[in-house]
Amino acid sequence: MKRVVHVVGTGTIGEPLIGLFTDFHDRMGIDEVTFHKRTPLESDRARIGHLMARGAKLATDPDRVNSYENMGHTVSYTSEEALERATVVVDCTPAGNQNKEDFYIKLKGPKGYLAQGSEFGFGKPYARGINEESLVAAEDKFIQIVSCNTHNITTLVKTISDEGEGVYCLDRANFVCMRRANDVTQVEKFVPAPSVGKHDDSQFGTHHARDAHGVFETLGMDLDMFSSAVKLNTQYMHSIWFQLRLTRDMDLEEVVERFRDNHRVATTAKREANLIFSFGRDHGYYGRILSQTVVALPTLVVRDKREVYGFCFTPQDGNSLLSSVAATLWLMEPNWDSVAERLEPLRRWVYQEI
Repeated sequence: MKRVVHVVGTGTIGEPLIGLFTDFHDRMGIDEVTFHKRTPLESDRARIGHLMARGAKLATDPDRVNSYENMGHTVSYTSEEALERATVVVDCTPAGNQNKEDFYIKLKGPKGYLAQGSEFGFGKPYARGINEESLVAAEDKFIQIVSCNTHNITTLVKTISDEGEGVYCLDRANFVCMRRANDVTQVEKFVPAPSVGKHDDSQFGTHHARDAHGVFETLGMDLDMFSSAVKLNTQYMHSIWFQLRLTRDMDLEEVVERFRDNHRVATTAKREANLIFSFGRDHGYYGRILSQTVVALPTLVVRDKREVYGFCFTPQDGNSLLSSVAATLWLMEPNWDSVAERLEPLRRWVYQEI
């Protein structure tokens, strides 16, 4: 049978995912890439045409077929046909995750489904390099790819506090997520000044710590984490201030060494978000850095031997892109050694220094 990946949505995550799957389908063992776009817009004609020219096949709702064909696009499948013939469905739309699962559970064709973002209610949360061992073949058909900031937080915690064999030397972790207002591809929801977020969760603060806790919970851990959030009037990238309180002494040299030893962590001497963003634009895939986090080494400090402070930048969408591809390949063939081999073409964008 053909191995078909179907991507629903062509936004800031969907479009580069379609590109990754089409550009490297042969190396990843994928036979066909399809994608669903509902609304035909004249302003989207060029980018949709470019995706199709690279090999991706368009699917849409039956009542939109004529509109797409009038724009010069060939529609290969209706939305229902594309879903039923897919091996894995990757949903990149903002619709509620619980609604997604209720819909997809009725389908018989696909082996599994992925959803993006920060909403609970869609299977097991997953971040590449954090909780692979929690996924169970033939059981975990629904996988939630956690948000980009949650990828960052879980990577910080694991890198600094993982002592091996499921033991973490973490007493407590605090984070302030300083989020960009919107993506450079978006024209709505920009803010004119810093806008502070509410603490909707009395235990975790914001969804960032709550979601990170959920990832570690799949490994049987109950970590003490709290996060706050503020939206800044910038389009460059997210940044995070962190404080990790440890249960043993650790000096700055060990902290830096741990970050540098993790091949999914990028370190940098830069302290400006625009410089990190520019590096991704010039050297990344679709402008994306696929590392889990970019740690600003000059900001690191260890206080009283057990408190680690610092700043880092979040490669928004980039880290979740890598997790999406990894989870897709695992659903097709649940063997992590095989997944790592098939991910090899993407390693060039998983930087260790920026």
